[in-house]
Amino acid sequence: MTKQPINVNSEIGRLKTVLLKRPGKELENLVPNYLQRLLFDDIPFLKEAQAEHDQFAQLLRDEGVEVLYLEDLTAESIADPMVRGQFIEDVLSESKKTIQGHEEEIRNLFNSLTDQALVEKVMAGVRREDIQLETSHLTEYMRHPYPFYMDPLPNLYFTRDPQAFIGNGVSVNQIHWSARRRETLFIDYILKHHPRFADADIPIWYDRHMPYQMEGGDQLVLSKEVLAIGISERTSAPAVEEIARKIFEQPNSTFKKVIAIEIPNTRAFMHLDTVFTMIDYDKFTIHSAIQEMSDQFSIFIIEPDGDDIKITKSDSLKETLEEALHIENVELIPTGDGDPIIGPREQWNDGSNTLTIRPGVVVTYDRNFVSNQLLRDKGIKVLEIKGSELVRGRGGPRCMSQPIYREDI
Repeated sequence: MTKQPINVNSEIGRLKTVLLKRPGKELENLVPNYLQRLLFDDIPFLKEAQAEHDQFAQLLRDEGVEVLYLEDLTAESIADPMVRGQFIEDVLSESKKTIQGHEEEIRNLFNSLTDQALVEKVMAGVRREDIQLETSHLTEYMRHPYPFYMDPLPNLYFTRDPQAFIGNGVSVNQIHWSARRRETLFIDYILKHHPRFADADIPIWYDRHMPYQMEGGDQLVLSKEVLAIGISERTSAPAVEEIARKIFEQPNSTFKKVIAIEIPNTRAFMHLDTVFTMIDYDKFTIHSAIQEMSDQFSIFIIEPDGDDIKITKSDSLKETLEEALHIENVELIPTGDGDPIIGPREQWNDGSNTLTIRPGVVVTYDRNFVSNQLLRDKGIKVLEIKGSELVRGRGGPRCMSQPIYREDI
């Protein structure tokens, strides 16, 4: 363990440590009637999704990246019986709406499991048939249409959103949709109780109990001085202002500017990283429709101003990035080369949601072959993974990864 286990001062510095979540039984608890409730459009085939994810993880290892798994870190964090007991109580407390008063039965189920199995069950969800109830009242004989006492968490393999490692600190996010809010409990326990992090005095830039929604897909670390945060369907303007103030107030923080980018409030523009991602010092992938919709994007530059902040409006994303990053010419590369058919198709399959593992080297889905070739033509090294099943959750390699440590650039 190092003194500073967290170091993320860019989107492109050589990736050294990453947090993943291998798809698990939570995907097998997706059913057609409740896809919308659980924020899915389709049902991935678990066996193939796991094989694709394993390929992703192995590619990262082959590139020298240490791969940590959310499920393993959480299980290691609750090894102490007191911590484990509190973890169970927190899970029950945050699932009251669906538990319907059956806390004791579910608590007994959890207490019968090993630490690893407990974590996996919390992630997979508790089906009604998982617990045996004594039927002493008429209501208990009634068949309930909803099959779960505790919802599954099928979005967990998108480790980008519940938290964001920024600088040497962490934003533990307040997720927009209730279907995902329980996800942030895992990183909360990891930071407080895992030996890798617990004694490291890690700054918490944002807390999961804050009243304003924010998600990691909207948080981009452009440099050690500049953050970009999307104001989107899932991240609110008050949240952006709150985290900017907190980061500016921290004496050891190197960040001097937050670029707030308001994007259309639709699922197609779910997060800022579906609009653009940084792939090299001067290159970004962008949503294929961004140029046609430029009038729907508002850009605000937030900077410290004594004990307060100042906010300046900007009209050009390209010029804002060039000025903030001190680069003469930023190149924005559209998904599908901007083609009106190919662009939207590959954007739907997360063509612009790339994970940069070092400057000019990215991981993408192989299915976005036009976008991938365009990146190669621009001098980018593209490492492809299969994405036939993983992509059904509507997220790409950046969505599926949470960098914990990058080398500085």
